[in-house]
Amino acid sequence: MQLEDLRVVIKVAEFRSITAAATHLDMQIATASAAVKRIESTLGVELFVRTTRHLRLSSAGERYLPQCIAAMSMLDQAKQAIHNDLDIISGEVRLAVSSDLGRNIAIPWVDGFMEQYPQVTLRVHISDSNIDFYRDALDIALRYGAPADSNLYGFKICNVPRLLVASPSYLELHGTPEHPKDLLNHQGLFYQLHNILNDTWHVTGVKADVERSYKIKLKSYCAANDGDLVRRWCVAGKGVAVKSSLDIANDLLSGRLVPLLPDYKVPQGELWLICPSRQSITPTVRLLRDMFRERTKVILTQLVDNGLLEKGVLED
Repeated sequence: MQLEDLRVVIKVAEFRSITAAATHLDMQIATASAAVKRIESTLGVELFVRTTRHLRLSSAGERYLPQCIAAMSMLDQAKQAIHNDLDIISGEVRLAVSSDLGRNIAIPWVDGFMEQYPQVTLRVHISDSNIDFYRDALDIALRYGAPADSNLYGFKICNVPRLLVASPSYLELHGTPEHPKDLLNHQGLFYQLHNILNDTWHVTGVKADVERSYKIKLKSYCAANDGDLVRRWCVAGKGVAVKSSLDIANDLLSGRLVPLLPDYKVPQGELWLICPSRQSITPTVRLLRDMFRERTKVILTQLVDNGLLEKGVLED
């Protein structure tokens, strides 16, 4: 009985589909089906009840699979313990990262990491949507915001100021806002998730030693469920956006985007590296955490040195 065949059977049970399991494991359907048949032949029982449209566990499968899953988990933990003790930097890293941060910042960093540690392989899940570590089979996620689930483990990477920005070409045509209420006359570029349009911005500023808050709802000119597309629209001069300073660092430093309303702020964000369990915090993950902290500090320092961010952002 081969361990890899058992892994296929576990995934078939999880997805209730040989096709879905094969897609998830990046193998041909025939290969996955053959693995199931080999296990069933070895055991002398059918683990699944198959119909033309559905697949479910048989009574034998319901008894066998939970113990099989537990055994495989113990084997994986034992292997990981050995790697941890020896500080081995190897194995597959399954990383989730948001679109803008991933394409323009994080993935080039990880590429360099893999050149330094050639035994590491990478699978990337790029999406701005909410993730499920178990459904999506992920090891770590680089995300804005602390983990909302107390069962997850997280490492804060850095504070991330968010900025109101527009391109010089847009401002030349439409004028530069001087007060939050002026934004009402501008074209908004928004992020949208699950049909929820994030078209309301909260802006604060201090005037005459009194902090004032403004809730601004702009006209929605363009919206997308992809943060990188919103950034591209902004650079192209289509409107005004609120973006993470990390996501647009290169655009700010090159002058493709400029910050608006310097006397006002939008709520600051935080970048976190999130893990589904303590067992997933491997030597590789720790090194990636340290790399992300070092690289983000370099970028934020550049933005501070160029007068694009306040110095306090570098303080934890």
